[in-house]
Amino acid sequence: MDQSYVARAKPRRRRGNFIKVSTIIACGLGIFWLGVGVGSGKIGPDSIYHKPVASGLPKNLDYSSVEEIYDELKSSYDGQLTRSQLLDGIKTGLAQATGDPYTEYFSPKAAKQFNEQLSGSFSGIGAVLGKDKANNLVVISPIAGSPADKAGLKAADIISEINKTSTIGMNTDEAVSRIRGDVGTKVTLKLIRAGVQTLSLTITRDNITIPSVTTKTLDGNIGYLQISQFSEDTAELAAQAATKFKQDGVKGIVLDLRGDPGGLLNSAVSISSLWLPKGKTILTERRGGSTVKTFTSDGTNTLGGIPTVVLIDGGSASASEITAAALRDNKVATLMGVTSFGKGSVQEINKLPGGAELKVTIAHWFTPAGKNIDKQGIKPDKEVKQPKDLAEVQDPQLDAAKAFLTK
Repeated sequence: MDQSYVARAKPRRRRGNFIKVSTIIACGLGIFWLGVGVGSGKIGPDSIYHKPVASGLPKNLDYSSVEEIYDELKSSYDGQLTRSQLLDGIKTGLAQATGDPYTEYFSPKAAKQFNEQLSGSFSGIGAVLGKDKANNLVVISPIAGSPADKAGLKAADIISEINKTSTIGMNTDEAVSRIRGDVGTKVTLKLIRAGVQTLSLTITRDNITIPSVTTKTLDGNIGYLQISQFSEDTAELAAQAATKFKQDGVKGIVLDLRGDPGGLLNSAVSISSLWLPKGKTILTERRGGSTVKTFTSDGTNTLGGIPTVVLIDGGSASASEITAAALRDNKVATLMGVTSFGKGSVQEINKLPGGAELKVTIAHWFTPAGKNIDKQGIKPDKEVKQPKDLAEVQDPQLDAAKAFLTK
């Protein structure tokens, strides 16, 4: 979800290939592009050796009690059920039993939707969906210019109903399936805003294309680099922008990670390396309390020495937080905005027979300073809030960044 494209790790077991992912977002977020899914971008391609950390589990489960429920449903249920439907339900339940919102079973249909979303182009409403601490479905960030954004969907909105179906107990996979649909069709969301206001929005689905990198020059000598998600092409596009900024002699850089739900770990490492000499720690991954992998800068250092401000907000998650923390902890950038989302775990995708997938949390990542930011987020060095109901041309956070770089 973390957001993004697929980076495949080498197979390590007979049962399927694995992909490491940084699933973007939410105090419990499987994080999905609303209308597609988000949550995740894939982290890879490096692998973690899986030394089991769960203890007390039997070698195999006794399914006799499950068979009893199956027999009862088969003989008593007044409705239509299929074998695949029941098996998918069992697998979904096993993943949900972990209590971890980032560990999810994807049916073949859901897996297809999940991977379509990774391409950066899909049909939907264009927003990032996650879970809060109370397990509510929440909007992390609508994509600028998307149908969700134009309809007035806002970050932190709780989605209580999708087309009159309650979201209580609904995981992000199911929510995404219900919100997705063909271009031109509509979906109605019942929302709770600011904890008190209840409203309903009907949104027309459309094709959504997400550019991962946007650049421009501000005030003549400040380079502006915005990353919407850490995708397969992000590192190359950002490197090209960095080279141009260097050639143009910019005096400062604004790296805008607001509303960026994350993505590829390798992209985050490459982006961070634009400011860092070779060998600087970007993050470590820990499993069961032990460090299993340390990621360091590759020595690009194109923008090294140029004053930099990184803008973050509550929609900045996963790979965005990795980058922000790496640049701050290595003392090459100042963070501005408001506290980030708080996505500090690492997921891996296990591709199952028939096109299904299992996304499972395998580790937690720590900043160069040794902090895990899961469910806490990263506090900026300078807090700058974005007041509600601003005109589109107003951006106090960006103004503060420019003022800081030109003082």
